[in-house]
Amino acid sequence: MQKVPQIGRVIIQDDVEIGANSTIDRGAMGDTVIGEGTKIDNLVQIAHNVTIGRHCILAGQTGISGSVTIEDGVVTGGQAGLADHLHVGAGAAVGAKAGVMTDIPAGERWLGAPAKPFKQFFREVMVLERLAARSPRPGSDAGREEGE
Repeated sequence: MQKVPQIGRVIIQDDVEIGANSTIDRGAMGDTVIGEGTKIDNLVQIAHNVTIGRHCILAGQTGISGSVTIEDGVVTGGQAGLADHLHVGAGAAVGAKAGVMTDIPAGERWLGAPAKPFKQFFREVMVLERLAARSPRPGSDAGREEGE
């Protein structure tokens, strides 16, 4: 392992609020930028070369990996995580505990791990609930206690 010098800056624009124990890494080569009016809750991690647009809200324990671009007006729920080199479009919302591994188009709401559009997420949850509620087939071992 070799240490790579981080020579970029952190640019924090006007009216940005940063909560306790949050970390913002300086850029590796370019800059890490936090846009005007953005609110960062406690315990948020923002990695190197991240660009966050204006008037975003990052809830507690959000983690943003390196080189992510977040456009204006994006909201993340608590403990959301974004993988590196992603793009989140303007006005998008990321649900709590979501694990984002692909780009999110502007204005969309994504949930789950791995994260997906909210309609797809809830459709899958409903199918699983229905499947789990079905009674076992006669003669199958489903539903029997071990040792019976």
